[in-house]
Amino acid sequence: MIRQTGLIFCLLIGCLSGIAPITAAAAAQQADIIGVQKRTDIKVVYDDKDDVWEAGIGKGLYYLRGLLEAYKSQGVPQDQLHISIVLHGPTAYWLLNDHAYQRDKKDPFAYNPNSQVVAELIQHGVSVEICNVTMRAKGFTAEDLLPGVVIVHDAYTRLIDLQQRGYAYIRF
Repeated sequence: MIRQTGLIFCLLIGCLSGIAPITAAAAAQQADIIGVQKRTDIKVVYDDKDDVWEAGIGKGLYYLRGLLEAYKSQGVPQDQLHISIVLHGPTAYWLLNDHAYQRDKKDPFAYNPNSQVVAELIQHGVSVEICNVTMRAKGFTAEDLLPGVVIVHDAYTRLIDLQQRGYAYIRF
């Protein structure tokens, strides 16, 4: 029993002595992380045309939500973020209300899993935009869209316009 207690004590001391160097190394590494320098008038446009999903929602929407969280965690005020996401081509159906989504999927029980994240993004000031050319090609109407979605003439001229106005371009 004494031998077993001594072994446990030695293991415990060994583990505890290893914590300080790991913590110090982690702290040193943390000090090397560069945060955002520009904290005002941040402009970003997401170009989302690939029908790829992450965590049950459209990948571009998922990562855009993460971008908002990253800026928030660094103390950047929400009113300093000017973000647009332009969906076109195969991703356009992500912006349909449930009735139109069911019609598009030919499934009366389908629901749009992107509805909640789209509403959250709009609430946080993101301009969620859909290409009118894509809408016409797919037979979508303004009434088919989730509340707050903005229709743009076409995706490419919108993306070019935003980039020429200083928006950083992110492709999904």
